[in-house]
Amino acid sequence: MNLILISSIAAVFMMIAATFIRLKASARPVSPKKIILPPFFMSTGALMYVVPMFRLTSTEILEAVVVGLIFSVFLIKTSKFEVRDQQIYLKRSKAFVFILIGLLIARIAFKTYLSQTISFGELSGMFFLLAFSMIVSWRIAMYRSYKKLAATLKDDYYDKNMKLT
Repeated sequence: MNLILISSIAAVFMMIAATFIRLKASARPVSPKKIILPPFFMSTGALMYVVPMFRLTSTEILEAVVVGLIFSVFLIKTSKFEVRDQQIYLKRSKAFVFILIGLLIARIAFKTYLSQTISFGELSGMFFLLAFSMIVSWRIAMYRSYKKLAATLKDDYYDKNMKLT
């Protein structure tokens, strides 16, 4: 149970860090690279599956991915872009912090309940996969939204600056 407590405390600090990173990110223009790179950086965590104690059954994989996709809906709905000074920025969302807190509470509740029947290693593997599937689907949705807005921004630019000869 001590490992569950320690990992829950770590999750609280990660949520706080994510909140500050998100607030800071809304002050600078967004780029495709800033949207795409975080899942790639996170993917190195999949090396945990090399160790047998972290390996999952196909059912556990399916459960983790499905829950991650469901949780990603909340992040997708609160991630909107806006155009300022001909650049694309991530809009600040008041709901984002509350959604992160809600996801954290759900994670701790699931972890506490599931730790009674699932080993710590498998549970860690499931929660990594849950978070990874949540972030990947969220970032794909953000990228698609960014590209749509960038295309309209580009079209607007050409419409305003095009000269007929």
